[in-house]
Amino acid sequence: MAPTHRILHLSDTHVSREGPDMDGVDAFASLEQILRDVRHVPDLDLVVVSGDIADDGSYEGCVAVRELVGGFAEERGIPHVYTTGNHDDRDAFARALGSGHLGPDGRDVGRLAGGSSGKRAAVSEVSGLRVITLDSLVPGSVHGDLDGGQLAWLRGRLATPAPAGTIVVLHHPPLHVGWSPFMRKDGLHGGERLGDAVAGTDVRAVLCGHFHLQLSGMLGGVPVWVTPGVVTRNDRTCPPQLIRGVLGAGATVVDLGGPFSPTFLTLHARDPRAGEQVYVVDADSGADAEE
Repeated sequence: MAPTHRILHLSDTHVSREGPDMDGVDAFASLEQILRDVRHVPDLDLVVVSGDIADDGSYEGCVAVRELVGGFAEERGIPHVYTTGNHDDRDAFARALGSGHLGPDGRDVGRLAGGSSGKRAAVSEVSGLRVITLDSLVPGSVHGDLDGGQLAWLRGRLATPAPAGTIVVLHHPPLHVGWSPFMRKDGLHGGERLGDAVAGTDVRAVLCGHFHLQLSGMLGGVPVWVTPGVVTRNDRTCPPQLIRGVLGAGATVVDLGGPFSPTFLTLHARDPRAGEQVYVVDADSGADAEE
């Protein structure tokens, strides 16, 4: 049995108004590279970008990502969906991306959650698959959170099953590796409340970014997948208290509805500089560090 839906999952594009991110990495070129290298993936139904669209929160950064990803999606006649991350600005995101749910032609096809005070939680449908994005952005903070209003809205949507099930997309992962201090403090706070909301529903997968690495786990009986970053990858072979960023854009192909559903296949850009260190910082102080 063939998969019913195939999703290209990107995250952490970090394109700025000028292009490079705060570490001097050419984020625009990294996104171009991964989109070029995944061009042979067949039968895609949707592209998802799970947050940190613009490194500087700028409208221009969001537009640059929208145009690159949108061009890729338009060539394939498929929608593209975005969520906010901790680097994003809600106003700039809304001006550039609307609800974050865009059709193949760039038209806004999402329905925003009511009473969300500007938060970009929204829903759309792709051939029977319900796509729900949540806004875990906490302005000025690295960690994420979901308020009671978003969770109540989510429960309301999930009360009625969708024909092909549901995926939930947000930036901050509701899981972590216990020996990594930065994951414990910088992921989604109160993730168990999200687990309670999705348990026993038709949610097939929860898709996240933020950590710049690939990680899987379960939440409320639902698979959670964290895709590697586009702009840099977090190399966890360093000592646990450090965060080491290296070059090498990544993406995930998510298959739903096949015999092993869901499956998560990580792809890496063919970058001759992949693995080259960009930074090492102390997770507690945020200062540059040496191993």
